[in-house]
Amino acid sequence: MLFQTTIAGSLPKPDWLAEPNTLWAPWKLKGAELASAKRDATLLWVKIQEDAGIDLVTDGEQARQHFVHGFLERVEGIDFAHKVEMGIRKDRYKAMVPQVVAPLKLKGRVHADEAQAARAHTTRKLKFTLPGPMTIIDTLADSYYGDRVKMAFAFADLLNQEAKALAADGVDMIQFDEPAFNVFMDEVNDWGIEALTRAAEGLTCQTAVHICYGYGIKANTDWKESLGAEWRQYEQIFPAIDKSPIQQVAIECRNSHVPLELLALLKGKIVQAGVIDVASDVVETPDDVVKTIEAVMKFVPKENIVATTNCGMAPMRRDIAEAKLRALGAGAKLAREKLG
Repeated sequence: MLFQTTIAGSLPKPDWLAEPNTLWAPWKLKGAELASAKRDATLLWVKIQEDAGIDLVTDGEQARQHFVHGFLERVEGIDFAHKVEMGIRKDRYKAMVPQVVAPLKLKGRVHADEAQAARAHTTRKLKFTLPGPMTIIDTLADSYYGDRVKMAFAFADLLNQEAKALAADGVDMIQFDEPAFNVFMDEVNDWGIEALTRAAEGLTCQTAVHICYGYGIKANTDWKESLGAEWRQYEQIFPAIDKSPIQQVAIECRNSHVPLELLALLKGKIVQAGVIDVASDVVETPDDVVKTIEAVMKFVPKENIVATTNCGMAPMRRDIAEAKLRALGAGAKLAREKLG
């Protein structure tokens, strides 16, 4: 089927689970009640995605306070009690981050509960998102390894361990989120692609990497305004990504300053084209979605296009997120009728 639909990964948390419209939102429950609420929220969003016409659904990252730290919480060797302030994404913004203080090792399964709950309650294909190695090391402080690359590959091995377990849970696609890929372009080519490949090594399910200019939060929107009329960062890294074994690349296209002709550099990949703008509360129409798909088709064969959101929706109002999901599903359906 042409123009299958998915989302970048995260969705807003219900207001009974966490503070709404907030990144790093504090949980409203504890212990067994929190675990139950996370499961309920996961199943709620699976159902909402299905009703909206999303073909490849996700768990909505409902069990994670943050897309990176939700993974880190299950890793030994990380000190969350003594956080330090650090600049993230080349000092785009400051954050209080945990420290790596000892050799890294998984405490056990990381995302088994939410993956298995989602798998048990949908017959649709299931995508699960994990942070990529480069983005992880840009989101915590190193007080042990003394070598960013060595630490990144240590995380890649842990990610690979969990990714293989998720595939065994019945997950159809593992997507690694690497927003750091448009910040550290030289490092991407030097070792970032290699670390990403290590994280995906041996996976029998589909694989994807999501690269973007970030959530629609002020630090990101301010940074985007400094990038000029055209965002050409991807031009430096797409050739290397195209040569990698990762099968799909998720990229923002709606209201983006990324020149769409750069997508032609991904000639060997399925392109998850962002047709929904997550930095705006304006809800797209189905015709808007069709127009973005048409624009992407000038550079990507239509059989290689998947329709998705530009980025995660975690900080967005729930009602707007639901409306945008419905627009995505309806728009892709209309595109099949008009462009198929």
